[in-house]
Formats: sequence, C-alpha cells, structure tokens
Amino acid sequence: MRGTPVAARGCILAAVIAAACCTLPVSRPGASVPWGAAALLAALCLVCEAVGRRFDPGSVQAGAGSFLPLLPAAAFLLPPPAAALVAAVASLAGRVDRPPFAARRIWRAAQLALTCCAASWTYTLLGGPATLGGVPDFPYALLPACAAALTFSLVLTALDCLILAAAEGQPVRRSWRTLLPRALGPHLVHALAGLMMAVLWRSPYGPVSALFVLLPMYLSCWVFAQYHREDAAHRATIRALVHAVDIKDTYTRGHSERVGRASVLIARELGMDPARLEALRFAGILHDIGKLGVPTRVLRKDGPLTPDERRVMELHPEYGHEIVRSIGFLDEARAAILHHHERLDGTGYPYGLSGRRIPESARIVAVADAFDAMTSTRSYRRGRPVPAALTELRRCAGSQFDPRMVRALARALDRHGWSGADTAVTADEAGAAAVVPNARRGTGRRSPSPERSP
Repeated sequence: MRGTPVAARGCILAAVIAAACCTLPVSRPGASVPWGAAALLAALCLVCEAVGRRFDPGSVQAGAGSFLPLLPAAAFLLPPPAAALVAAVASLAGRVDRPPFAARRIWRAAQLALTCCAASWTYTLLGGPATLGGVPDFPYALLPACAAALTFSLVLTALDCLILAAAEGQPVRRSWRTLLPRALGPHLVHALAGLMMAVLWRSPYGPVSALFVLLPMYLSCWVFAQYHREDAAHRATIRALVHAVDIKDTYTRGHSERVGRASVLIARELGMDPARLEALRFAGILHDIGKLGVPTRVLRKDGPLTPDERRVMELHPEYGHEIVRSIGFLDEARAAILHHHERLDGTGYPYGLSGRRIPESARIVAVADAFDAMTSTRSYRRGRPVPAALTELRRCAGSQFDPRMVRALARALDRHGWSGADTAVTADEAGAAAVVPNARRGTGRRSPSPERSP
C-alpha cells in the first residue's frame, strides 16, 4: 500500500474492519449458514471472473468484477453475513489492472462485502426470503428485490465517493451526481436476473437450473461491455485528435471543448434527437482539426497574414474533412467540420455556400465557434461579456449566421448560463474576427482575422 494517501489508507482500514464485523457471525458456533450454497456461489464467482479475464480481457467488467451480476443472487439466497463473505472471497480473487494493486484489491473486497451485506439485510427485512418459499409470489417478490438493488447502488456509490475524495480529492457531491445515475440501471437489471436465479435455485430443479440464467445474463453483459469499449475508443480518438491540435496551436486550447458544449446547447434547444446531440458535440470539438495541415509558422505568426498565408489558412476546413473522412462514427460531424466557415450570404469558405445549402450542423457550429471566441480571454485582451457577444451575433444574424441558431443559443444561455465565459483559457480568435467589420485588415498581435479562424 506504499504510495496510497493517508486518508485513503484510513478509509480502507475502516472498510476492512466494518466488513470483518459483517462476516463475523458466520464463525459463531451453531450459526445457521448454508455452506453448500455459499461455496457454490463463491465458486461460480471465481469461474465467471476467470472466464471474463480469458475471453474479454479489455471489458469494462475487468477490474470491477466479472462476477458482479452474481452478487444479488447471493444476497437473495444467503443470510447477510454469508453473502458478505462470498463477495469478499470473490473480490480478493478478482483482477486489478492499476497500482497500488494490494490496496485496490483489499478495498474492493471490503466495499463489495459491505454492499452485498447491506443489500441482503434490506431484502431480509422486507420479507424477501418468504416470497421465494413454495410458489414464488412475483408481485411481492419484486419489491424487496428492487429495494435491495437500490440499497446496493446507494452503498456502493457512497463508498466509491468516499474513496475518491480520500485518494484523489474529488468532491463527494460531484462524484455522487456522476456515479449514482450510472449505477442504478445496471444494478436493477442484475437484481432482476439474481431474483430469477434465486427462484430457480429454490425450485425442485435445484441450483443446476439456476445456471441457465447466467448465459443470457453474461451475453447481455458482454454486449453492454462491447458498447462501452467502442464508446471509450471513440472518445480516445477524439481526445487524441484535439490534443494534437492543442500542441500545434496553443491559442485553441480549451476552445474546442467549449465549442462542443455550446453546440450541444443550441442543438438541444432546437429539439434535436439525442443521437444528433453527440454528433454535434463531436463536430464542435473537432472543428479545428484541419489546423494539423496548416504550417505551424502560419498558425503562430504575430500580426496580419499575407494573402498566400490567408489562402493556406482557409484550406483548414478541407484538411479537417480529409482527416476525419475515414472515421465512420463521426458521420454528421464531417459536414460541420467542412462547412463551419460558410456564411449565410455566400461570402464564406471553402465553397461559398449560402442559406439552406449550408448543412444545419455547420450553421450550429459556426455560431458556437464565434460565441466562444468572443467570450474567451486571451493573453492580450479580456473576453467579452456574454450579453455583448450575443448582441454581436444578433447583429450579424442573417448575413453571417443563421438567426434561428443565434436565437436558440440565446435561449439556452438564459436557461443554463455559460460556465465557459471569462475563463483564462486561450482560444483562437477567428469566430469573433469574422463578426468584426474591419477584421480582414488584421492589425495588431494575433490579428482576429477570419483567416486565422478555427
């Protein structure tokens, strides 16, 4: 546990002591513990962990416990101390991918033992075991099972928040808001599968019949894991591309993420489908990606650009489109990357499109880009206040920007505000430059000319 913060060590020690207290009753003489069922469930957990490690080593289940769906079944079938013991044994044998390995393994075992014990107590107190006797009464059996799933989610999330605050200094409130919504759905599904497994286990067909629940459950978990792996790969691709642009042109640092956020605000205000919101976010984040094809000396040049340099800069939307052309999941984002510098009056670039010929996604990103450029603080000037930026956008609506997108942004900001305003993160100036009438003359340091536009 070397290298583990003192506060985190304290949390781990407290969790271990609490978990030991939870499992202690099983060692008392005469304790009524179904050791056969407990041993079989523990063995199943270990087998599931081994199978998960062998066939899907990169799964999101790895490290979190490939046996996690079995824990509700243990909570329903065993007394709380025995359920805690099964969870602890399975967790200690689970895989840990990151150091400190010992600290993570011990914490996980104590955490799941406490969580499983709490869920089992909830299930027992609500009369769950009685609903499984004889012919199961499903309307009544569902209530204690769902309550146990809720307890499982609440306790597990609370312990996660505690260790994150102790080890990494993350605010508990923010961790709670982030982790709990993600946990409730999967844990409810696991609980329902565990209830089905418990019903079959107590049926005349015995534990063997309960094993048939594992196959569809693990197939669904595998599909869910594959989705998350693909989503994680997409996000890693986006991060790598944005990081490459940030390294090449430090003036855009932070700008891309804020443009993505503003694009989502506009799209949501327009009532777009949730699937398109993600595409618009990617479009906003990657609208500057074509800068990778622009010479660094042009990107970082002080003062106005020459006509030749200006022409090179205006190629960056096409460069960006070429870079992301083969990335299938970006889809609608490609059109926004290519056309976000077109203007409604047809004087933009690269193709001089006008009006409705400009893709809707590009019209959204254009407004988000200009808004963030105006409200972001540079090394040589402070950002404009949000009302001033909106006034400028409205002035240019109809000639440069789509009035509908400008109105949507204004409504969204009235409703949600803008946390990106007045930040000290530098961003490229082009969007703001494009709305300044004399910007094309480009005077002063880091001229706000549209040729420098992101």
